[in-house]
Amino acid sequence: MEIERINENTVKFYISYVDIEDRGFEREEIWYNRERSEQLFWQMMDEVNYKEDFSVEGPLWIQVQALEKGLEIIVTKAQISKGGTPIDSIDEIDDTIDITINEKAKSIIEEKFGKNEAVDDEEVDDDSSLWMTANFHDLEDVIQLSHYFQGNYESDLITVLYFYENKYYIYVELAPKLFEYQEDILSQILEYSTESDVTYHVLDEYGKVIFENNVFSQMRGHFSV
Repeated sequence: MEIERINENTVKFYISYVDIEDRGFEREEIWYNRERSEQLFWQMMDEVNYKEDFSVEGPLWIQVQALEKGLEIIVTKAQISKGGTPIDSIDEIDDTIDITINEKAKSIIEEKFGKNEAVDDEEVDDDSSLWMTANFHDLEDVIQLSHYFQGNYESDLITVLYFYENKYYIYVELAPKLFEYQEDILSQILEYSTESDVTYHVLDEYGKVIFENNVFSQMRGHFSV
């Protein structure tokens, strides 16, 4: 595994599919078995920490780029706190692992692993995106966040508000131009919500869409503070 330290809070590493198999993981498992993919991730992070002294002390933003012969992974520590208390629980960290893969990378995975068909020897260089889901204690928290967030990166976010199992959830996706502001965006959202491990796919299939796109501006249009 090749490791490159970008800065104090960010590390990039590359692992080949051969290396993944040598570690005892099937290729298909890393995409379709969450438990096994997390085992692989934390195994890699242990190696990164050992070689680069990159200890995990809070929630993470994770970008995964699927290449022809392996994976390129960028991990950034989001230095935030909830209510002024540092987040240092491994259980909390686990809930923040949302691995995002662009659509072109997904097609490579399906062709290479699902259909066992050959693909061109080209790397996938489309921009990835970062996304998260969070839930709210009640509707009032959604209203407060919509007014608090006004004017901050809003036009460059993709947002969807859902109602699922008696809770309100928000899906937030960051365009690549916002990656450098991810810590600020995450901290603002978590002022009024709690990061969730319920995925976008579950919400989209089983939840009820309240607002699709421009959630904050639509909420402000319906509710004042």
